[in-house]
Amino acid sequence: MRSAGALPEPAAAPANPACVVGPGQRCEHALVDQALNQRLYAYEQQVRGRFTAIVDTLKTVSAFQHEVDFVTRAQRYAVDRLGYELPADLLEDAWVAGLNMRALHSYCTFRSFKECIDRADADQAPWRERMALDADFIRDCGYHTVDVSPCADGRLQGLLPFIFRMAPNDNIQVKAYAGTLFDVEGDVADWTHRELERLSGALPGGETANYLKIAVYHFSTSLPCEQGCAAHGSQDSRAVEAALARLNELRAAIENTFGRGAAPEILLVGVDTDIDAIRIHLPDANGDVNPYRYVDTGDLYRDTLGLDAAAARAHITDAVARAEAADGWAEGEGAMSPGMRRLVLRMLEANLSQIEYVIQHHAGRYAVIGHDEAFICAGEATNYVQLRNKYYYAHLDTVEEGAADMDVGIKIFSGLNIRHGLAVPVLVHFHYSSRVPGARERAVERCRRVKAAIEARYRQLHEQGLLNCQMAVSDRYDTERCTFVDDAVEATGH
Repeated sequence: MRSAGALPEPAAAPANPACVVGPGQRCEHALVDQALNQRLYAYEQQVRGRFTAIVDTLKTVSAFQHEVDFVTRAQRYAVDRLGYELPADLLEDAWVAGLNMRALHSYCTFRSFKECIDRADADQAPWRERMALDADFIRDCGYHTVDVSPCADGRLQGLLPFIFRMAPNDNIQVKAYAGTLFDVEGDVADWTHRELERLSGALPGGETANYLKIAVYHFSTSLPCEQGCAAHGSQDSRAVEAALARLNELRAAIENTFGRGAAPEILLVGVDTDIDAIRIHLPDANGDVNPYRYVDTGDLYRDTLGLDAAAARAHITDAVARAEAADGWAEGEGAMSPGMRRLVLRMLEANLSQIEYVIQHHAGRYAVIGHDEAFICAGEATNYVQLRNKYYYAHLDTVEEGAADMDVGIKIFSGLNIRHGLAVPVLVHFHYSSRVPGARERAVERCRRVKAAIEARYRQLHEQGLLNCQMAVSDRYDTERCTFVDDAVEATGH
């Protein structure tokens, strides 16, 4: 539930089409991991709970801002409700012109997110060990690296642990881009780096393994013309075509540069963000993807509900085989490779747990099927918090290059925050490598340049106090996670 209130939905969404609980009916699938669902729900409650108390806490603090012992009382109340103190300077000056609620709200949003990052290992430990697609399984499928590029939409932020049931690890890379329009040149560089590591023996067990690139688009079955991918005008066909075009461009770029057969394997996946069901578009024997050849887990859940585990798995296997053998528009050149088939079958089965998760814990379909993010993350995403709709992400190296993504984010938050009088919180975040001398200092300077450019681009909002930027840097090797950087602090300071 949003602190500032979300945009009203145009109409009540229907229940999950895969299963509607009625008298005497239970939506309990034989292949669903109920224990994992409970652990993920506990994680969701922990993370969301750090944000839901912000507005009520600030309202209470505001109510006694003119009392003599205001600062002491406010800090005590904030620590009790939020777990941290508020900025002393904002409290001490309140008697003059009143509390700056916009600044306090942005501060609490950033600080609560930092609390989630600092506690991520403990929060995530219960479910990480139970993921259906862990590092060993992916390696057994023949992949040393899985590079995932979802759309930057906040509804896909829980992609790995929730929708895919894939354990985050060093061999899983997630790089989100608006409209799934990932940077082909950047991906070629990433592939080259990993290939060098593989050839040098730095990836244990990767000598004969391959690189897998997954592009993830999204759509809405409830409001297909309104809540699909904004980057493609909520036109699902355009989202599919654009994601597949990027995958094919990546393959062509690598083969044109390094020779035929060098290209990574590819996979195209669609997510219905209303219910978290997925469509997996099946590659053929040549690794080519036909957008019309896919299997949908919403259909699989409905068709196999009530079957025992063995019968349900057999049905899923048959569904994949039928899709591979399709002709006409969905025709392909033969069946998938054994490793890809094993991965696809496991992904399809694992997603059934997420469909049931939404049925059990979100009344069959998310209450807010559109945007409900708490802030904008500009620069490079932080992947430490894995949960739907925590922030809108604008990937950028410079504001000029990422202007379109930032403009979409500002438009979203015009409805989520500005219409309620709250500022747009923007976290400017970049990674650095502690193995490279001077990298942290350069990352901090990069933050400062981007922050200044954002404030200049949205000058009117900034001058009105409706845009609050916070800078942060993280070490790629996890020795430092999302450390806030203040303008007054020297770049060399930690």
